[in-house]
Amino acid sequence: MRFPKGPLFRRRQLGALAGGALLPAPAVLAQGTGTFPNRPIRVVIAFAAGGNSDTMARLIQPRLSEFLGQSVVVENRTGAGGALAAGQVAAAPADGHTLLFDAASFIIAQFIHRNLPFDYEKDFAPIGMVAEVPYILAVTNSTGITDLKGYVEQAKIMRDGMPYGSPGIGNTGHLAGALLAHRSGTKMEHIPYRGGAEVARDLAAGTLPSGYLSLNSLAPVLEAGRARAIALTSGRRMGVENVPTIAESGFPGFDLTSWNAMFCRTGTPEPVRRRLEEAVNFATADEEVRRRLGTMGASAVPAEADKLAARLISERALVQNLMRDTGISFG
Repeated sequence: MRFPKGPLFRRRQLGALAGGALLPAPAVLAQGTGTFPNRPIRVVIAFAAGGNSDTMARLIQPRLSEFLGQSVVVENRTGAGGALAAGQVAAAPADGHTLLFDAASFIIAQFIHRNLPFDYEKDFAPIGMVAEVPYILAVTNSTGITDLKGYVEQAKIMRDGMPYGSPGIGNTGHLAGALLAHRSGTKMEHIPYRGGAEVARDLAAGTLPSGYLSLNSLAPVLEAGRARAIALTSGRRMGVENVPTIAESGFPGFDLTSWNAMFCRTGTPEPVRRRLEEAVNFATADEEVRRRLGTMGASAVPAEADKLAARLISERALVQNLMRDTGISFG
């Protein structure tokens, strides 16, 4: 059976990034934590209002404000796969008052946009993680597939490869499909969509055989019985306890999750960075915040800037190896 492709991916024009207005500003010395923050904190989100990342940022917003003793203003700046939001933060003073709230796509952006007036690796310092979210591999009912073994077997006999949808080029679902194809020795055809809701719609309609989605996007389709969840991309079961992981299902060591984290400008004084890290930990320790994250299939993660820095290095290496070994391209 041949499934129609999803919507064509069109790269957004970088627009405002072309000008010098978004070049990183020189570091500005802060006055120390005794007077930080001395004005409202601005959190720039790289995603549209209403999505997972926006919901998470607005969930921790009041707790951050409570801890820091200042207003926290959340601003959505979409476009260019998150590069417009990152550009705004890269252009702000390195004093901790302008922060970037981004997702795992932060890693991929540097491989998609190679001529930016800022550097993702050099111009941003990690404050810490907020939450991580496993992606779920789901299949439409008409495939008759019930588990990952059957999925891989079906992929091996499909002439053009197994089509799978994800919320866009370079997101965790895209990487998971490419990594599974590499590990299983099969061919998988990535179908990029503009968001998780569109992937879920085509899974429910039976026009897309498989897709990788967060629980937040997939839950209505699963509850309606229009698709089946067959595996989690995370190394351990999380969010959906009755669904096995890809690692459990024959591919040991397979571990990819999406995540959300906070970043500041490189050059932000260390005491300010540590205070911001403490603020994020205060927010994610709140019981109601943790409960709400759980309903989204997300798990709160201790901020720990050093661990996030190490994870960024590890995931960049994973992406580079995947590009080398499979020829996958994000441009």
